[in-house]
Amino acid sequence: MPMITFELQPGREKSLLRRHPWIFSKAIAAVKDSETNELLDKSKVKSGTLCKVVSSTEQFLCYAHYSPSSQIVLRAISFKEEDVIDYNFVKQRLQEAIARRAPLVARNDHGIRLVAAEGDFMPGLVVDKFNNVICAALSSAGMESLYEHIFKALHELNPDCYLYERSDAKSRRKENLPLRAGLIDPRNLSKAYNLKDGQGNALQDSKQITQVQRIGAAEGELIALDEAIPDTLFVLERGLVEIPIDVKKGHKTGGYLDQRQSRYHTYELCQTFKALSEDGKTGPSVLNCFSYTGGFGLLALKGGAKAVYNIDVSENALNAAREGVVHNHLDPGRCKFIKQDVFEYLRREVAKGTKFDIVILDPPKFAESKSNLASACRGYQDINRLGLQLVRPGGRLLTFSCSGLMTEDLFQKIIADAALDAKVEAQIITTLRQDIDHIVALPCPETFYLKGFEILVN
Repeated sequence: MPMITFELQPGREKSLLRRHPWIFSKAIAAVKDSETNELLDKSKVKSGTLCKVVSSTEQFLCYAHYSPSSQIVLRAISFKEEDVIDYNFVKQRLQEAIARRAPLVARNDHGIRLVAAEGDFMPGLVVDKFNNVICAALSSAGMESLYEHIFKALHELNPDCYLYERSDAKSRRKENLPLRAGLIDPRNLSKAYNLKDGQGNALQDSKQITQVQRIGAAEGELIALDEAIPDTLFVLERGLVEIPIDVKKGHKTGGYLDQRQSRYHTYELCQTFKALSEDGKTGPSVLNCFSYTGGFGLLALKGGAKAVYNIDVSENALNAAREGVVHNHLDPGRCKFIKQDVFEYLRREVAKGTKFDIVILDPPKFAESKSNLASACRGYQDINRLGLQLVRPGGRLLTFSCSGLMTEDLFQKIIADAALDAKVEAQIITTLRQDIDHIVALPCPETFYLKGFEILVN
């Protein structure tokens, strides 16, 4: 167990006593040898080292992993002094996290977030399951130090799944960690595999895994990467449609499971519009902005939308969205796929006087840090003003922010200002949030990052 102790400044233990897992550099008073109590130079402490954290009065606070390159220099993994952070500890954490997702299996979802980082008390670890593929992303020095424990446990807990790693997010650079992505061979968990450069290209001195043991086959029967994990996985959602997912090259782990509940809400909303139409058969027109692989559009079509316009800057994402429509036997004639900057598209359609029954705004994160929160607010206000101007009276705006720094109250105020700018009367019908497998840790409000509103435009 830890040989290094971090002592905090007086009064800086309050957040840890409330079980918030983050410790910033200014909170640290001293670094000591846990046995001799001698002062140490913290520059000598290796990244990813498991440390003991105590208050200025030497009260035990937590065990945490050290990351000198990050603003968050320590991330707590346990608040119990008797815990031993070993393979059994990691396996139990993952087992408990997976058990929390049982309701989603019963709900007929084949895409599930198994581990939600701080929400499941594993800071920096995200694990998604798509059909029989488990895709994991490690973003912190602490999780990097537990690499072999994590993948060994994931394999033991999910023996019928292939393992794929997507630890290639830019955030790893903040922790001074190498980018890594590729198939995982559970028989050999060397981190020398699948290293990539800053552009995502495989490094010549790292071995790329191209074959693994075929699931359910005799020992030694290998399967090629593309056969184990095809370029596009079609993943059942709510038993209604299969969403296209690309774990190899798609965003993050391949798809956005956090919006699953809101996509289902869109399905129900389209059904309601159709039922309330004059003939009881005509569904709504839907504008799906930042459509990515068209998840909202698929559920809208399934719910009876008469027309869906998917807007995105990525041709690859739009191609996947087209493929998803055909794969689900939906009518391609009711869809348009438009490759364009969303802001430009919205301004053009506002100028033309175009109207839609439902407008969906699901942009990428605008607020990356506190320093650009003000500019992010302006961006959210601008795009929601345009979105509101495109909604037909009696229609709906479904608008979202995935910025953890954007509180729900602040987002509501921004929408209210946008409505004034758009010269429309608007009301909140309901709030929309991340789905239930994206668990929020009560002491860590940052884990509640996705918030949205269904807005009625009068």
